[in-house]
Amino acid sequence: VQLQASGGGLVQPGESLRLSCAASGFSLANYAVGWFRQAPGAEREGFACISMSYDRTHYADSVKGRFTISRDNAKNTVYLQMHSLKPEDTARYYCAVDGDCPTTGWGQDRNWGQGTLVTVSS
Repeated sequence: VQLQASGGGLVQPGESLRLSCAASGFSLANYAVGWFRQAPGAEREGFACISMSYDRTHYADSVKGRFTISRDNAKNTVYLQMHSLKPEDTARYYCAVDGDCPTTGWGQDRNWGQGTLVTVSS
């Protein structure tokens, strides 16, 4: 049972990036999937979530209107499309699964994997 976040990189402010969260050993379709990020010196925070039912989405105010979370159950993958990236979006990004959105209350005691690093800098 594993989640693998990928797609990070170095981009300039205003640019876009798409992250992927691929699952192995289980079906993402049976879970809500959330994206979290942890900036240097900060706590890990959840900011986007897609529910298991009806693909309802939830976003933190900091990313609302710029980021879009979506799922492709056939590929067992959840995506995070990020537009208009800002330096404050610089962080290591992780994905996780739980019962329902939003990510508030999701336990932090889990195997977060390596995540994927997003750096927004000119």
